[in-house]
Amino acid sequence: MPALFLTPAERKAHRAAAHHLHPVVAIGADGLTPAVTKEADAALRSHGLIKLRVFSDDRAARELILERLADALDAAPVQHIGKLLVLWRPLPETPRVERENRRAGPKVVKLIKFSKSGNHRPQVKKVTVMGNQRVTAGGSIKRAKKRAGSVKKAAQAN
Repeated sequence: MPALFLTPAERKAHRAAAHHLHPVVAIGADGLTPAVTKEADAALRSHGLIKLRVFSDDRAARELILERLADALDAAPVQHIGKLLVLWRPLPETPRVERENRRAGPKVVKLIKFSKSGNHRPQVKKVTVMGNQRVTAGGSIKRAKKRAGSVKKAAQAN
C-alpha cells in the first residue's frame, strides 16, 4: 500500500499538471534497481510531480513497479498510462535564510513617455534601478534619501 492517498479530485489535478511533463526517470530491462529508486527520490525531492518511462511490455510488471516505487518513496501513484508512470509527493519545506544587512537589489523598470500630441506611439525605455535609487513621477531616477525620523521620538530616545 502506498503511504499517500489522493482523492479523485487531487488525482485529476495532478494528472492535468503532469500532462506536459517529460519523463525524468527511465526504467530499463533491469527493472527497479536501487539506482532507479535513488534517482526517482531525487527527482521527487526537487520537482514533487514526476513522470517515469518503463521500457517493458508487461503491464503487470509496470503496475508492480509503480506500487513498489510509491511504497519505497512514500509517494502517491497518480497515473499509469501505457509505459508512462506518474508519481507525486509533496515538496519538503525549505527553511528561508535571512541575511543580515540585506539591501534591495537592482531591478529593471519600464519607463513609458507618452507623446504630447497623442498621435505617436509612447516611448518605452527599460532602466535598471539600483537598491538606493527611486523613479520620480517625471520618469527620472534619483537617489533615495533616508526618511526623516520624528523629532519627538528622537528626543525621547536621548
